[in-house]
Amino acid sequence: MMNYWLLLIPVISAFIGWVTNWVAIKMLFHPKQPVKVLGITFQGIFPKRQDQFAVKLGKLVSEQLLSFNDIESKLTNPANLQKMMPMVEQKIDDFLRIKLADTMPMISMFIGDKTIEKLKTAITNELESLFPALIKNYTSSLRQELDLEQIVTEKVKNFSSDQLEDILYQVMAREFKFVEIIGGVLGFLIGLVQVAITLLTA
Repeated sequence: MMNYWLLLIPVISAFIGWVTNWVAIKMLFHPKQPVKVLGITFQGIFPKRQDQFAVKLGKLVSEQLLSFNDIESKLTNPANLQKMMPMVEQKIDDFLRIKLADTMPMISMFIGDKTIEKLKTAITNELESLFPALIKNYTSSLRQELDLEQIVTEKVKNFSSDQLEDILYQVMAREFKFVEIIGGVLGFLIGLVQVAITLLTA
């Protein structure tokens, strides 16, 4: 009869291991408001540390994930600028051939295709060299007006506890489930060790 009870030990240990890790994960988010039990205050780690989490995330986003230097570098990259030039050339061509004729018909009468091509090339080249400086000035101005760190920090601080929990579960659902399973597996293995020790010392 004793042997049957011994077989239950790994199962019970696995259940305890799983429940322990499940409770630990839940305690990351609950209770959302401070609760006092026997004079000890309990609160979920993320609700309790939400402000500190917001500050750290704000710094991470502004300094490493989405810095203005990276944005400026991408926008002023010659390859990216070249992607815009066909549209710019088309707009200049439309202006010289259509809009100029509508607004200043006398001048357009003396401008032929060769002149239009020369003007288009000259304007396009000038704009191509001007764009990097314009973008740098714009991003510099934007950097002063938009404090990414402050924006992200305030946004995260203003998240409700439910929103924060939903976001983290969307990102880490598999990891949380893995931790629960590992708790069960380790509990089962510990149970087997207990059974082995019991049998060897019996």
